Amino acid sequence: MRSVTILGATGSVGTSTLDLIEREPDRYRVRALTANCDVAKLAAAARRTHAELAVVADESCLPDLRDALAGTETRVAGGRTAVIEAAALHADWTMGAIVGCAGLEPAMAAIANGGTVVLANKEPLVSAGEVVLAAAAKAGATLLPADSEHNAIYQCFDFDRPERVRRIVLTASGGPFRTWTTEDMRRVTPEQAVAHPNWSMGAKISVDSATMMNKGLELIEAARLFPVPSDRIEIVLHPQSVIHSAVDYIDGSMLAQLGPSDMRVPIAHCLAWPDRMPTPMAPLDLVALGRMDFAAPDPVLFPALRLARAALEAGGAAPAILNAANEIAVAAFLGKRIGFLEIAAIVEDVLHRYDPAPPETLDAVIAIDAEARVLAGERVEDCIV
Repeated sequence: MRSVTILGATGSVGTSTLDLIEREPDRYRVRALTANCDVAKLAAAARRTHAELAVVADESCLPDLRDALAGTETRVAGGRTAVIEAAALHADWTMGAIVGCAGLEPAMAAIANGGTVVLANKEPLVSAGEVVLAAAAKAGATLLPADSEHNAIYQCFDFDRPERVRRIVLTASGGPFRTWTTEDMRRVTPEQAVAHPNWSMGAKISVDSATMMNKGLELIEAARLFPVPSDRIEIVLHPQSVIHSAVDYIDGSMLAQLGPSDMRVPIAHCLAWPDRMPTPMAPLDLVALGRMDFAAPDPVLFPALRLARAALEAGGAAPAILNAANEIAVAAFLGKRIGFLEIAAIVEDVLHRYDPAPPETLDAVIAIDAEARVLAGERVEDCIV
């Protein structure tokens, strides 16, 4: 039986992970589940899985969680430190699905255990890539990517002979606005931006998909995960989201992973790795699919791609600044304080204004993240005025 911790158990990735675990309860023992403040979903999941520990990051929600789990054997805790402590509990397998920079310290705590850590949140590899990879190497931890694109590459990549890889093809749906004009995008509302045509995701990630910043962040992640020069990682629009990414080899062969647009597929790969496990997904019907389309992304419509590649090439603190500024800008857009096109503009402004020394520790990454958020917040206020 494999012991499991889910950090961010009430989000879309967390609930998909729980769905798979609950289908095979004899294979998995749940050590800890964490959430921000969704007491009802967290308590229900803890009851169903007989979790040893349930933690809310918002400590004010702890009394409600305690009441909801009264009479069970599940221990409860609250606060940011409690989330980190939950991540530090020994588990064979940990899902890191806490959105935003709040997921950094818990992910590092899990990595220090030396088990298998699945990264569904982008911040560990984008903002603190070198620090995270060094910690994983030191602890002997295995890092597996849960993002459908990186998981697809992981399944196709020859790690024993990376010199045989000619390029990585990172596919992107293009989001809901791939055929719009810049003028149309000026009037985009949060409701339109979160309505992804293929995937069911949280609001922040859906907006990132609409700006294609999500793909820019994935570009940075791919450069961290796979030993291929960044100029050999290509982004291609594929609106059907059936090919989740591909690896092109020097002999002309291209290996691609295909599957439905459901996060349970890559999560199942990570959960059973190095084995396979059944999922409730129907077999992919290529005849019903009929066709697959591909195109190059428009750099004018999607400046976030340019910003992300520039941050990757600059290295140092730039990826952390990119991520932090984007989080603030997206939150402002979702709050209807700025327009859709101002998200990338704010990120670019912060990248130009802030150039600290490269971070060598997690504390340095967190400090850079905090300052970039302040600068982005100031820029948001300027836009409002």
